[in-house]
Amino acid sequence: MMKKWIAVLLAVAMLFAFAACGETTPAGDEGTSANVENLTSGANSDVKVGFIFLHDENSTYDKNFIDAARAAQAALNLSDEQVLFKTNIPEGQECYEAAAELVDEGCDVIFADSFGHEGFMIQAAREFPEVQFCHATGTRAHTEGLSNYHNAFASIYEGRYLAGIAAGMKLNEMIEAGEFTADEAKMGYVGAFPYAEVISGYTSFYLGAKSVCPTVTMTVKYTSSWFDEALEKEAANALIQEGCKLISQHADSMGAPTACEAAGVPNVSYNGSTAAACPNTAIISSRVNWEPYFEYMINCVISGEPIDTDWCGTLQTGSVELSELNEAVAAEGTADAIADAKAKLEAGELHVFDTSTFTVDGAALTSYMADVDTDDAYTPDTEAISDGYFHESEYRSAPYFDIIIDGIDAPVEE
Repeated sequence: MMKKWIAVLLAVAMLFAFAACGETTPAGDEGTSANVENLTSGANSDVKVGFIFLHDENSTYDKNFIDAARAAQAALNLSDEQVLFKTNIPEGQECYEAAAELVDEGCDVIFADSFGHEGFMIQAAREFPEVQFCHATGTRAHTEGLSNYHNAFASIYEGRYLAGIAAGMKLNEMIEAGEFTADEAKMGYVGAFPYAEVISGYTSFYLGAKSVCPTVTMTVKYTSSWFDEALEKEAANALIQEGCKLISQHADSMGAPTACEAAGVPNVSYNGSTAAACPNTAIISSRVNWEPYFEYMINCVISGEPIDTDWCGTLQTGSVELSELNEAVAAEGTADAIADAKAKLEAGELHVFDTSTFTVDGAALTSYMADVDTDDAYTPDTEAISDGYFHESEYRSAPYFDIIIDGIDAPVEE
């Protein structure tokens, strides 16, 4: 009997020690603080969560989400019956149909992982107001006015900047070894589409490299597909043939990394380490860790608290991560250089898009109207530059930096 009362007292103490999530609760420790409360009360025993993925685990992009969903399931002690996956769902009406099926199966909250899913998730949110709908990389939650529709992303541009430092350090090492001259320090980048998300990513990567290797330039090739291993490999090989000394990418297969391994060209990947498959060329990878958001999202539903309309994870919340550095390939001193820059980013002493570090058509950028409140014409509506830097992902979670800066050779969208 005494043991029972001790357990009750401990449960009450834990309820007071941990706060439930709120409208603007960030992920990380705060986002998971309701975990103990929910497990103590048993409130999570009824929740059901649905996930819609563009591809499956063969896509590095989708695998990153799938792994995070499984990690959140384990952390919140949810059964397999409470977590439902829909994989290989195209960016079309199939997304709405998948969402409607998950509603029919009793899901309280449904998450979709691809930009093109957004319109169909909004359609479902309007039709099923009793269900919460969350969407990665989308842009419209803050303007739609739906209490049950939410966007989420992370400041991955900071992770890409840090990965760029690793790339720049490697270029410096190769220059010092006499493999090429400083003015031949050219990187290649395989991008999916000329969207702001991709442009923001490769620009931040380039600026990270440039911060330690000032002569670096970069050429970008688009594949017009998020996942096409053959096209991504072809683009990487073309960049290598054009003299690129290091390759990175924002595309979802192993095409570019495997091309680099075959050619002996260093590679910086995205969404997960490729060191096991490419031990001789992989340096590091950046990724968004979605587990903190998934725990936050689910805990909000369990506790009945509102989910943030437009949530952005950071380095501090554990939402932006780098893989383990492959010391066998990385240049000496890389870990220290990354740690120093990361500390400055977290302290607000360093800004990725500091306008003193780049030019556009030879001139410094002092003003830029960004498309934040997205409409059909993508009309610029928000001044994004102040205090000497471009404020990426502060006015909405999804990236809106879409500027081609000097030093980067990228096709211009017509």
